[in-house]
Amino acid sequence: MKNLYEFPKTLTLILSFLFTSPSWSQCGTGETALYLNINTDQWGYECYWQITPVGNACDVGTIEEGGNLSQVGCNGAGQQDATTAQGYADFASISEGPICLSIGETYTLHYVDDYGDGGAVFELELFGFPIFNFTGMGNDDEFEFTVTEPLPYDVEGVAVQSYSYVQPGDIPVIGEFFSRGSETINNVEFSYQANNGPVITGTIDGLNILPFTSFSLTHPQPWSELNTGEYTMTIWISAINGNPDMNIINDEASRTMTVGPGIPNILDDYMTFVPETEQIAGAGQSVNNPRDLDFHPVLTRKELWVVLKSTENSGGKTVKISDAGEASQDELLQQDGNAWHFMSLPTGIAFSRNENFATSPGVYDANHDGGAPFTGPALWSSDPDVYAQPSGGNGSHLDMLHESPYSMGIAYETDNKFWVTCGEHDEIMSFDFQHDHGPGNSDHADGIIYKYPIPGYDEDPEHEVPDHLVLDQNTGWLYVCNSQQNRVIRINTNTGTPGASATPHEATAVYKYMDDFVWEECISTGLDAPTGIDIVENRMIVSNYNTGDINLYDISGDFPFC
Repeated sequence: MKNLYEFPKTLTLILSFLFTSPSWSQCGTGETALYLNINTDQWGYECYWQITPVGNACDVGTIEEGGNLSQVGCNGAGQQDATTAQGYADFASISEGPICLSIGETYTLHYVDDYGDGGAVFELELFGFPIFNFTGMGNDDEFEFTVTEPLPYDVEGVAVQSYSYVQPGDIPVIGEFFSRGSETINNVEFSYQANNGPVITGTIDGLNILPFTSFSLTHPQPWSELNTGEYTMTIWISAINGNPDMNIINDEASRTMTVGPGIPNILDDYMTFVPETEQIAGAGQSVNNPRDLDFHPVLTRKELWVVLKSTENSGGKTVKISDAGEASQDELLQQDGNAWHFMSLPTGIAFSRNENFATSPGVYDANHDGGAPFTGPALWSSDPDVYAQPSGGNGSHLDMLHESPYSMGIAYETDNKFWVTCGEHDEIMSFDFQHDHGPGNSDHADGIIYKYPIPGYDEDPEHEVPDHLVLDQNTGWLYVCNSQQNRVIRINTNTGTPGASATPHEATAVYKYMDDFVWEECISTGLDAPTGIDIVENRMIVSNYNTGDINLYDISGDFPFC
């Protein structure tokens, strides 16, 4: 079935601010022109759209229509009988219009997809601005919009981007906003408030934010909080270019932030006594053939996630263990609806501080059709309303980059950027998903990938022993297990320059080799198939696959440190 696959798509938005009055003059008094800028996926011929007065069913009072009129139409959702002979081209950018609409009226844009899995992205341009965006999901989807000229100064608060779990001290306040005004933004007053505390306002100058674009800002004054607990952080833009925001309804964005302790460094305690062990989950809790584990970044939850190998035909699973090790512990076994592709034989799981997590696939080709390799790390939301919930035809994944077959481990760097051990290429690779495409969608064009070839690196030819890796956030050194060479290597991620381009299997923003980076063989004795690795402050632990031994290292000194 086609909806089990994910294919490349280049999304090119046509942002045209240069429409002149002669273009609009084609419309009558009290009307303005709508231009539909449409971007198709690999199956452009499956798309059909229609505009009607608001509330009308498709084909009732049709104002304009486009796409595959003869083979899809209003009743064609899920019929799966359209052909490439009709409709739009694949991976195309099409501009439809002008379509004259009455100012102040509301309309419905109907979207129908022949296969029923969606794929076209619509930008609705009115008064010369790309005011609305809509992604069609395919099953008689509808989007309502009102033809209203934008206000000069209007900024929407989209999200608090500060991490939800932070340590006491000076905490950066970061906000995501969207400019819905018609004026370019040069400066703003940015305000925030924690619970019912004082409102902190700071001015940010030197901006050049175009209308109808998103942007992120860091407040010039951090939030200083020494007391642990939960807080509601609210942000908004107080003024724009010295003018008040003209639409206060959409100003604020909020999130709950927890101020709590960090990970305690108790590793040295294990040097003075024999530790006791206690099983908190096993087969009785659905933990079968686990490959990796990681804690949710909100540490006070004590929420442990375990990724299970499962089978290639079904795809991997996860077990979420809440209140791990406590009397109130419970477990939740989950599998995404399209784990067959996006979580096939997973070897690793890594959480980002933004509460997304990524998994690495232990297969050659996630399409399982014997063709070219088409697989790599996938990005997921830990939000229970998103992860493993239905979302179109591509499961609930947030993103995927298909350039690392037999990925045998994964580590978090920042936000949506991760590091992967790639067995097929015998390389270490960095993957930056940047902005995720949303649950179940398929645009990967903004992905940034760098390849780090390491002499002598290879992975288990049976693809059973993972080569896990971890980034020391304080130094930028990436530590990598090389199980087949009985060594641990490290890469200075602050070094290197982009070199030659590699050939991708799908469109990406960057896909290159990294040259002149610094790497070292850190440990080459006392190991027997090292596989697991982690760092807490200045201590590193490494597990050995063949013996089950765990080695503890002090990495605070100069190289070599062991």
